Amino acid sequence: MQKPVGREDEAAKGGPANRYYRGPPSDHFDGRLFFNPGGTDPAGIGPVLEWQFGGHKAVWPKSFPSPFPPAMPESRVEGLRITMVGHATLLVQAGGVNVLLDPVWSDRCSPFSFAGPRRVSPPGIAFSDLPPIDAVLVSHNHYDHLDLPTLKRLAKAHDPLTITPLGNDTIIRKGAPALKVRAADWGDTVEIAPRARVTLTPAHHWSARWIKDRRMALWSGFMVETPAGAVYYAGDTGFGGGRHYEWVRARFGKIRFAILPIGAYEPRWFMAPQHQDPAQAVEGFVMLGADFAGGMHWGTWQLTNEAVDAPREELLAALDAKEVPREKFRPLHPGEVWDVPTA
Repeated sequence: MQKPVGREDEAAKGGPANRYYRGPPSDHFDGRLFFNPGGTDPAGIGPVLEWQFGGHKAVWPKSFPSPFPPAMPESRVEGLRITMVGHATLLVQAGGVNVLLDPVWSDRCSPFSFAGPRRVSPPGIAFSDLPPIDAVLVSHNHYDHLDLPTLKRLAKAHDPLTITPLGNDTIIRKGAPALKVRAADWGDTVEIAPRARVTLTPAHHWSARWIKDRRMALWSGFMVETPAGAVYYAGDTGFGGGRHYEWVRARFGKIRFAILPIGAYEPRWFMAPQHQDPAQAVEGFVMLGADFAGGMHWGTWQLTNEAVDAPREELLAALDAKEVPREKFRPLHPGEVWDVPTA
């Protein structure tokens, strides 16, 4: 059973105590920190500085408007409807259940309200236009995925169940104490409604809110199983040899829709372990055998070096190279609504 860990455990295992989680070691937790089994941990300060001061960053526009107007979601949908809000925030409406993924309505993804990456496109759904939210899924604690101001608003307006990987519940309970939170490990399943459930899936990434809490909380993707089909959300992830895609295919089989990251991938020498590129997203889509996919994690905040529209263009080129029809895998824009057809 996990519980918050205090400063009294500072001396354990060669470094500061884990401030978010305590539990037994596993194949992805060494008793103090989480890690990518068979994979790569985040780079140290030297490579970070080399990247930050190495130049080669594309200049983003101050505004990158979506070709779609803001969406006005229906209260409930019996089929499968995916609506892009922006970056990694999406609304999944499936079989009468409403699930919100990595919700961020703040202007900046940063520990500060006055500094850090700023939106170049507004949310594709106004917060006040959200339908009733049954469940919120938070994949990890980076600021472009775990936004406490938004979670506090959701607690007040919708009172949803929030599901998140181990350790992130400590952060959420402190910053949004009114929110109902359930923490789980890779492979754990949580019921969110009659005939609807969420399973946490492996991802190849890392976590941190500040300088001294790296890898103290877990990261994940999610499988959302509903009467309208299974929806896989990969979360924030590097390709990692495709191991997590193989895990998902082996455990769940048929997937109706996959939501895969396609942005924040340059320069590759630095970003490859944590963010897959569009060609790898297409490879993952093929490995999954999903019917359809949507590309996310692009075009909202400048986090890395590539141009604002590069993920979209490179995704389309990668689909053509693999002879995957473009209508099978769309780079999703804020406000875009996709009523997913049957295969």
